[in-house]
Amino acid sequence: MNRYKSLQQFLNPHFKEDEYQLAAITGDASFRRYFRVNTSDQSYIVMDSDPDKLDNTPYIELNKVFSQHGFKLPKILQADEKQGFFLLSDLGNTHLADLLGDEDRTLHYKHLIKLSAQWAQIPPAQYMKVFDGKFLQFELSIFRDWLVDNFIGEQLSADEQKMWQQACELLINNALEQPIVTVHRDFHSRNIMRTGQQWAIIDYQDAVQGPVCYDLVSLLRDCYFKLPEQELDYLLHYAYDEFSEQQLLQDTSFAMFKRWFDLTGVQRHLKAAGIFCRLKLRDGKSGYLNNVLPTLTYISNVSKEYPELTALGQWIEQTIIPQTKQRLTKESK
Repeated sequence: MNRYKSLQQFLNPHFKEDEYQLAAITGDASFRRYFRVNTSDQSYIVMDSDPDKLDNTPYIELNKVFSQHGFKLPKILQADEKQGFFLLSDLGNTHLADLLGDEDRTLHYKHLIKLSAQWAQIPPAQYMKVFDGKFLQFELSIFRDWLVDNFIGEQLSADEQKMWQQACELLINNALEQPIVTVHRDFHSRNIMRTGQQWAIIDYQDAVQGPVCYDLVSLLRDCYFKLPEQELDYLLHYAYDEFSEQQLLQDTSFAMFKRWFDLTGVQRHLKAAGIFCRLKLRDGKSGYLNNVLPTLTYISNVSKEYPELTALGQWIEQTIIPQTKQRLTKESK
């Protein structure tokens, strides 16, 4: 029996078969699939998360953790853990991504910076991995394996190998020297929702213990939206003051905080660019390829501000971006 029929059987005890309609919701980068369940007077979300492909325990257990600390998340109303079907509350259709043209955009970001500072202070919990050196090295390898080796087929010279290793070491050390906090990991415009007068958080199941700047990078250097530099600078100063007030930073200058932020951004964007290519090559999802070049441009631009990243930035700008453009041109034909 296919999973769609099994999903309908999961719903049958909770809804009369002729009294609800199922509508697919697209756009998730994981193996999870989502549907909206519409009844005459209410709507719900049903999540199909095949346990043969995904471990659903962190989704369930961390839902309890974050909800207990006052964050608005989808409520798990019914679950069949063996089959991987979950009936969730419906948080609506409005994501932060839908509000980025608002005149209140800066105010939205300020509220979310405060929210991220509160999230960071949640005590460590089971199922939160630690963002250690091995974990960071693996994330960086996604760029090398999926974008460089597989997507554009670039062979690194001995000098480029050395440059890459030195850059990875620098970025890993930068992450490890920061205060360790609770990190969402994908705190960006597509995972933050506006429901009523509240901000709600989705896709929280990969939360870790990691560097204090990580979620701030996800928010302010979003792979899907580029903030104007002046606004970014204002919000970064605002975040520095907020994080200092919340005692997430101690004896940290703004210059150090900005360095942490920028280099964390380079690490995260290298991983993201690799993931966008992996989604295409492994999972057959080409919708994320449009985000590859903007993400590589982020890396190139930030690297120019740090002499120790000059070689990485030049390699990205002079080799990786041109070859990626060529591959993307072939993909579009």
